[in-house]
Amino acid sequence: MKLFRRLLLWLVAVPLLLVILLQAYFLLQICWWINFNPSSTSFMRQQLSVLQEKNPDAQLQHKWVPYNRISTHLKRAVIASEDDTFVDHEGVDWEAMQKAYEKNQKKGKVVSGGSTITQQLAKNLFLSGQRSYLRKGQELVITYMLEACMSKRRILEIYLNSVEWGIGVFGAEAAAQHYYRTSAANLGPAQAARLAVMLPKPRYFDKNQGSGYLQRRTELILKRMNYAEVP
Repeated sequence: MKLFRRLLLWLVAVPLLLVILLQAYFLLQICWWINFNPSSTSFMRQQLSVLQEKNPDAQLQHKWVPYNRISTHLKRAVIASEDDTFVDHEGVDWEAMQKAYEKNQKKGKVVSGGSTITQQLAKNLFLSGQRSYLRKGQELVITYMLEACMSKRRILEIYLNSVEWGIGVFGAEAAAQHYYRTSAANLGPAQAARLAVMLPKPRYFDKNQGSGYLQRRTELILKRMNYAEVP
């Protein structure tokens, strides 16, 4: 009986300890990034690996720029398109998640996440692109860590510098150069709106820049941008 109890204790205690240590690692990383910029993210490393399978010499297009060197138009456009309650919520938009859950139930699989900007950043920084409710749970934990440790301005700064914007294209500066041969600071309203619309499917729109949907959605985001609150 004692042996059984010890075995049961190990089966419960060891996994629990590993989970706690993993969360501590995530928290320490987040605390470090309050003042220091991440050189890459988990998602960036995954995509580089995919590209290098086809071309061993492949490199990502990425250059970090500070918050004040990213066009306010782009900040407004991304918030209007991706998360219009960004400055008000505490990391999670539960109403959007409920709608996503209902959509997934109808489809019979995970097709939508209802993620906020902070949730997207949590996923990009640490997690895989695989969709599952287990990964979503870990994403929520990291999301609340980010919101507790960082200002909205810092969260948006890291997001805009690390989000995928095309095939091997990451961050606002690389996106501005890739699509418009200009800097992130000089993006105009229409350019910013178009880049924001590309975010859900950046690799697809990189290949299909003449998409009718892209144009229609860009026009809609242009109208919404003036109402977007920027941290």
